[in-house]
Amino acid sequence: MGNSDFLHYLLQFAETGDDSLPALKDLSAELGISISTLREQLEVAKALGLVDVRPRRGIRPRPYSFTPAVDASLSYAIEHNRSYFEDFVDLRRHLELAYFPQAVDLLQEEDLEELRGLVASARQKLHGKPARIPHLEHRQLHLTFYKRLNNVFVTGLLEAYWDAYEAVGLNVYTDFEYLEQVWKFHEELVELAVAKDKAQAQQILKDHFDLMDCMVR
Repeated sequence: MGNSDFLHYLLQFAETGDDSLPALKDLSAELGISISTLREQLEVAKALGLVDVRPRRGIRPRPYSFTPAVDASLSYAIEHNRSYFEDFVDLRRHLELAYFPQAVDLLQEEDLEELRGLVASARQKLHGKPARIPHLEHRQLHLTFYKRLNNVFVTGLLEAYWDAYEAVGLNVYTDFEYLEQVWKFHEELVELAVAKDKAQAQQILKDHFDLMDCMVR
């Protein structure tokens, strides 16, 4: 099977419906490779988010997600050159704008209520004493807009953006005047989505991204 014995095995194993893989010794014998080689391939699978390995639970396959692979590559890129983050910011912007009308069409009533709840929670944090940064609400609001797309690659890229956003420290940005403006955009965005005014909402999203330029760049 070449140098991806374990990955090929995982594809075949998925068809069995089982939730736990055999022990390393048994896998080594079944695949005809050494345990040391199998461990190396297992580490690759773990890095790609394809398996979960825990003591006493063994090796379990995980649902496919694009995020771990993007996270690993993007983290390396940003460590090498911070400008790669700015390139990824631009990619994320185009991705959200392109998929926004379709995403809004797919939102359900419960999603719209969740979005309104996130805006209310963020407002409460910003106006609290002391004021707090509503980063979790910020991340969740954007991801909620796109969660009904059922596209693991779009989701993976957007989740990786927020992971990188946190890695470079933007989640602790404390210009509260800026944050007030951000959440004004978010509130407008949500209410326009409720009204299904996709064209105006998409313009508000673009304006929101334009405001980000002064903070990210």
